[in-house]
Amino acid sequence: MKRLMWAMMPHAAALLAGGVGVSYAVQHFEWATPWAWALLLFALALLGLRIWRLAAGRYPSALLNLPTPEQEEKLGNRMLHAVTELPFALRNLALIFLAIAAGRPQSSSSIEDLTREGIDIVLALDLSASMLSKDFEPNRLEASKNVASEFVEARPDDRIGVVAYEGEAFTQVPLTTDQRVVMNGIASLETGLLTGGTAIGMGLATAVTRLRDSEADSKVIILLTDGVNNSGAIEPVDAAQLAKLNNIRVYTIGVGTIGKARSPVAKSGDRYRYDWVEVKIDEDVLKNIARETGGRYFRATNEEKLAAIYDEIDELEKTRFNVLRYNQKTEEFLPFALIAALALLGEFLCRTYFIRSIA
Repeated sequence: MKRLMWAMMPHAAALLAGGVGVSYAVQHFEWATPWAWALLLFALALLGLRIWRLAAGRYPSALLNLPTPEQEEKLGNRMLHAVTELPFALRNLALIFLAIAAGRPQSSSSIEDLTREGIDIVLALDLSASMLSKDFEPNRLEASKNVASEFVEARPDDRIGVVAYEGEAFTQVPLTTDQRVVMNGIASLETGLLTGGTAIGMGLATAVTRLRDSEADSKVIILLTDGVNNSGAIEPVDAAQLAKLNNIRVYTIGVGTIGKARSPVAKSGDRYRYDWVEVKIDEDVLKNIARETGGRYFRATNEEKLAAIYDEIDELEKTRFNVLRYNQKTEEFLPFALIAALALLGEFLCRTYFIRSIA
């Protein structure tokens, strides 16, 4: 029994090494010719047959039927049985790794070509004094700025610009992908920067001008106001036609509660005097602008509804990405073939020199 155990040691080592090789190949690579598993089974069958015949006593040692006294003296009886089985173990190890190499293990790498459908967006914000009304917390303007900043922060892949208007209009931030610049521009907006009034047509026309030369696949304006167009040289309907001619969608938002709100009615120095004022929003004009340009009109009566409106617009104008994937496969059989070749070389050297040297 001890004699068999020593004879089994090279085969066990070869089987362990082959198992490691097979496990690594299965876990890390794809097999281009899976029929090579049949070769692997053949190698395992030969190994099993060798072990069975050893156990049955049907195989003599590699060179002699029985170890000679000289051999036992040189190497020791037990070690001799292990050494004389080494060529067979190396041959089986070579067969296992040849089977792996024949299976053509391949590694694959994926290359992605990512392109996006660009969206350019201009936020047109009303800065008129009525935007300081207290029906929003702390007022309409600050609530609108906060929600607009959150909208910008959630869209890192788009170019966004900011237009502000009262009785006139100006560009606060030109189209840019720099979110921090846009958010800082929104944060610095305040009433009183321009002549008083609500020039919806001027605000929309200025926003259209910022987008007119854009080559983006989608061009969008989000126009927010809390009043009625009462100043400016351009009528809202004309600005809407201009947007339509330039394939620009306009989403309009009316901001203000239903009924009355505490609104500025007079100014003394830097302080406003507030009173309850009926909220008047020209919804017909805002609906017409949206309808003419393929957009939508929304009414925000509180901060939560305003945030929900921006979320809905965000969903309507999702940036679309086109991803092209290229799979590249690399043949990985060479290391396994080299191990098999080294095992065969080891078998040859053992048979030709090492075992004969102890005979």
